[in-house]
Order: sequence, then structure tokens, then C-alpha cells
Amino acid sequence: MIRFITALLAPLLLVGCAAEPVTAQPTLDGRSPIVIAHRGASGERPEHTIAAYKLAIEQGADFIEPDLVLTKDGVLVARHENEISETTDVADRPEFAARKATKTIDGRAVTGWFTEDFTLAELKTLRARERLPKLRATTYDGQFDVPTFEEILTLLAEVNRDRDTPVGVYPETKYPSYFTAIGLPHEAPLLALLDRFGYRGRQAPVFIQSFEVRNLMDLRAKSDLPLIQLMDAEGGPPDMPGTSYAAMARAEGLKRIATYADGIGPNKAMVIPRGALGSLGQPTTLVRDAHAAGLKVHPWTFRRENYFLPLGQRGGVNPAGHGKLGAEIAAYLATGIDGLFSDNVREAVAAAKVAQR
Repeated sequence: MIRFITALLAPLLLVGCAAEPVTAQPTLDGRSPIVIAHRGASGERPEHTIAAYKLAIEQGADFIEPDLVLTKDGVLVARHENEISETTDVADRPEFAARKATKTIDGRAVTGWFTEDFTLAELKTLRARERLPKLRATTYDGQFDVPTFEEILTLLAEVNRDRDTPVGVYPETKYPSYFTAIGLPHEAPLLALLDRFGYRGRQAPVFIQSFEVRNLMDLRAKSDLPLIQLMDAEGGPPDMPGTSYAAMARAEGLKRIATYADGIGPNKAMVIPRGALGSLGQPTTLVRDAHAAGLKVHPWTFRRENYFLPLGQRGGVNPAGHGKLGAEIAAYLATGIDGLFSDNVREAVAAAKVAQR
């Protein structure tokens, strides 16, 4: 935290810290970039709750994003992690104290409470809480339960009933190799639910995303729904040891991705990296190279708190304060990205509208 606060104070010592202007580039298909509500309007409500998704829709999101894990009885529910002590009150529930465990997830030891050790009925007794209480308000803690994917699709069906342009859904399969290994694969229940709610074909308002590769290949063999290969700035797909996201982001790697996916979801640092002091640097060639391979680009994640913003766009020295999110988004939109993930939908939609003028 000391290092971060030092970086926040840097604007008092330095001048001229934003990336140089670039000529705005077009999206892959020439359409306006989409705004994806990252875990719902998670900057204002506890993430992955119906309340967060509803608010995101009200604020103009084009897509809402549920991360999907499974319960003991095989039900898809929305949580960013299958370990749920950070986003629910499970640690305060004495009746579930004995469920605490340590497991190896993607090669890393994780201790806590896991969705796959709870039935849906048990999970529904828990209440959601803010994952970032040092940065965001906890006003809504304890008010909402953990939604199922079916409940989320039901919400969208109701919302879209009278809309000319539907709000889409952008589910992520979380830890698919792990869940397959314990007998709870994502693919069958995910595709069955999407089909039941009418998501069929290349033009359906859905993208299925994963950090893994084989999961997407398996989905491609079973479905023609749009798929997105997620990529981080470091490491590589957990199901493909020896393969790095950096290699996948090169021109040849992108061509291989295009054989099974429709786009990439990179860490935004892969599109515009930051300098040593936290300022935005110059754009990489990732968007150009991905477009050349026929891939859409949807980077993540844009958040308004100073803690997450580049130098020059922070609003003071308080990490929880809000800065100029619109300015950061504008720099990325100029690279030709086809969409973006944001916790703060209202600001992201406003920035996208300005860029379209």
C-alpha cells in the first residue's frame, strides 16, 4: 500500500504523464464497441448479484457478465471464485464451519469454503457482501443471495421482452478443468440452459469466455455460439503447461486462436501497458494483430477507483477516490477495441458514446 500511495502522490511531482494521442482505429466490424458489465454493476453493488445485474442493465450495459461455478448438485451459479469467503458471509455461519477446506486450484493451494461442497439450497442461505470493502461501500452487504445462471437468464428474458436490441450475456467458465476433474463439468448444463433460453447460432447475443483453451475447443465442437479466449498479462492457460499468454498474443498465436474462438479478452495492459510510474504507455500491436486474424478484442477491467487508474487520471491521493475513468477508456477505444469490461457501467457507456461522436 505504501508503494501505491507513493504512486498516487507522483502527480504532484511530475507533469505530462498520459499516453500520446493516437489516430483512432476502427473496430473489427465497424460497429460501436460494446460495454460489458463486469460481474454486473460491481462498482456499486456486491458483484454477481441480481441487483448488480439489474443496475448494470438500467445504466445501459450491452452485456452482463456472470462468472460460473458449480454447486455440489451440479447447478451453475454466479461467483468469481469457487472459494466464497470473500464474497459471502459463509465464514460467519457456524453451521458451515466444518466445510472449511484447503484445495489445489490451478496449481495453487486455496483455503476457504467452496461452492462444490454446498448444495444449491445451502448456498441460497448465504448472503453476498462487497469483495473490496476498503475501496467500496458495504451498504448492501447481507441483502442479496447467490444467483443461479438460470435466474440470470430469466432476468434477461424479462428485460429483453420489449427491447429491439437485447442485452446480451457473457458467461465465463471458471476453472473448467478443475470442475471436470471432480465430476462437475460446465459444458452440458451451460449449453443446455443457453439453448433453452433461445441462445442459438452465430448471431446470438452471447459470448462464452474462458482462460483455458481445451474448454473452448470442447465448446466449439459442441456449439456454434461465439467464444472468447481470455488472456492475462502474465502466465498462461492452466490447462496447457508450457504455453504462455504472451506467445498466444503474437500474430501466429492469434491465428491459432481464430481456429476455435471469435475473439480475445486480454488484460488491458496487453493493449496499452503502463510505465514504471503508472502512466499509460503507447499501444501495442495486439488489437491490430487480432483484427488481422479476424478476432474481436474485449479488454478487462476498467474501474473508477484511483487504486486502479493510470497516473494522470487519478482524482487525488485517496486510493478509494474516483478519478477520470472516461479518459482511460477513451485511450483504449482509440486503439479500435471492440468492447470493454467495466465495473462502472454508467461511466463506461458515457465514454463509449463520446468516442462515437
